[in-house]
Amino acid sequence: MNIKKWQIFASIFCLILGTILHFTYEWFNYNVIVGLFSTINESVWEHLKLLFYPMFFISIIGYFKIGRKLCNYWYAQMYGIVFALIFVVVFFYTYTGIIGTNFFIIDIFTFVFAVLIGEYISYKIMNSEEQSTKATKIMSIIILVVLTIYFVLFTFVTA
Repeated sequence: MNIKKWQIFASIFCLILGTILHFTYEWFNYNVIVGLFSTINESVWEHLKLLFYPMFFISIIGYFKIGRKLCNYWYAQMYGIVFALIFVVVFFYTYTGIIGTNFFIIDIFTFVFAVLIGEYISYKIMNSEEQSTKATKIMSIIILVVLTIYFVLFTFVTA
């Protein structure tokens, strides 16, 4: 499978899984383990999990499908995920600050756009001539692991 086809698949996967994760905490009777990966309240932080976990999970799978052949794979994935997360936060707080409230349809659009732009950025980096060093690969993985730890810890802190 080539990079473009994989990134299209990854985008669709993230959109579907992220949408499902919005409801799983309630579906599983407020199970704490499920809550680590799902939204447990309506905060922006919790909704970032709908973006982060599907993108991180598909990145792990993608490593075995296409990533082993690419020296900048983990850098591309980390950059796409982090950009998508930042986009959601900045866009949400900017538009709600201007309008004074949030709108469900704009929030959905924000999620969809963040996934698509994050996966597109990953795609562009993977297709570039940019080479990652061993240090860059390690730092990219560390950043993703630290984000995972933060999402777990702050789920319990905010619960």
